[in-house]
Amino acid sequence: MFNTPLPLLLVWGRDMTILFNDAYGALAGPAYGRVPGGNVPPVMPPPLAVGGAELERAWDGEATCAADRDLAFAGSVGGGRYDLHFTPVRADDGKVAGVLCALAPAPAPAETGLDEAGGPMRILVVEDNVDSQYLVCEMLRAFGHEADGVGHPHDALARLAAGRYDVLFTDVSLPGMSGVELARQAVAHAPDMRVIFASGYGDTLLRHVEFPYLSLQKPYELDQLQQALDKVAHPLPART
Repeated sequence: MFNTPLPLLLVWGRDMTILFNDAYGALAGPAYGRVPGGNVPPVMPPPLAVGGAELERAWDGEATCAADRDLAFAGSVGGGRYDLHFTPVRADDGKVAGVLCALAPAPAPAETGLDEAGGPMRILVVEDNVDSQYLVCEMLRAFGHEADGVGHPHDALARLAAGRYDVLFTDVSLPGMSGVELARQAVAHAPDMRVIFASGYGDTLLRHVEFPYLSLQKPYELDQLQQALDKVAHPLPART
């Protein structure tokens, strides 16, 4: 459970002891802490609240799915529409002792997403400065895009594994892993991913990047951000 990129919740016993993995913690936000040892807020976790009927059927021994449910997490920029898969977990005596809930992003409608004219994009912002992260996400939303923000590359990888993003907008200097290495792993997983780097060092650290990208020099102006978004709304030419 803890070693999978898919967000998972395990409800154990009718007293609702709940375990969750890193991918779920990244989705739910900092209020859930980190695993192992993170604390669940004293409210019903959103997947269990919106999938209450399916959860009860799982307690009765039936594997169920609550399709295309809208999830919102208090104090988090995470959320979205998910298919919730509930699987009964049985004890040695054959009785249902717990329920495993797996979250999978719901398929997007055919008409949504990035189109030829450069429509709304889903953007993951990776910035360890919380104030800067919040500001960038708000600007992106003001431009009409969907934006999620995280502060650590490992949280970014969990988000990328759990759902589809059109653009990775990342600082170059990050704790534990450079933004370049993060983008390299993201592009390897999703070759169509567009990448925008934000850096206070110019392009010095980007000289040997082998995949298409755009870069913004910190501090950048609002119109520079808009221009970068307009450019990545269309396929980027390969760098030579």
